Amino acid sequence: MKNSQQVVSSSLQAHEFRSVATIATTDYEALYAYKRGDYQRCLLLSTQNVHMLSHTVHMGLIAIHKVFIQLLDDDVVSLTALMQIVNPKCRETDGDSVILQVTLSLYLMTQCQLKLRHSVTSLAQTLHYIKLARGKMLPAPSRTLDHIILQLASRKITINRKQILNKFELN
Repeated sequence: MKNSQQVVSSSLQAHEFRSVATIATTDYEALYAYKRGDYQRCLLLSTQNVHMLSHTVHMGLIAIHKVFIQLLDDDVVSLTALMQIVNPKCRETDGDSVILQVTLSLYLMTQCQLKLRHSVTSLAQTLHYIKLARGKMLPAPSRTLDHIILQLASRKITINRKQILNKFELN
């Protein structure tokens, strides 16, 4: 019951502020689906978020609260912890790291596609979205954690593509 109230509340807030910025309200729903292993649902929600957010100028932020850290995978948890140790400025709100909504969605998209063994073409499209997102953030050096998470996603796609090509060469 409480979860549905939170979704309604975030939807109302998004509707209220829609004229200021585009707000995707399914970020935590996608994250929860990922943690449950429902990669198809997570991919669907993350892809919808990326498509919606890719056409906006002002993107919303996601605070990586300590209570949500358990939903993240080990790579993002490690990167977040390292950023907080190395660069205390990344802790913008109450000791929480903050990333753009599109960063979380692209990372989840990448992870789900890899776990679901999507085609190289599908991964190439995600890589294209990552490059677009990095281009939008380029002038913002304060978006260090976003840049690192997107670089990690790019690297995972590149490694996967190389592994697929190596399999074809061996056969």
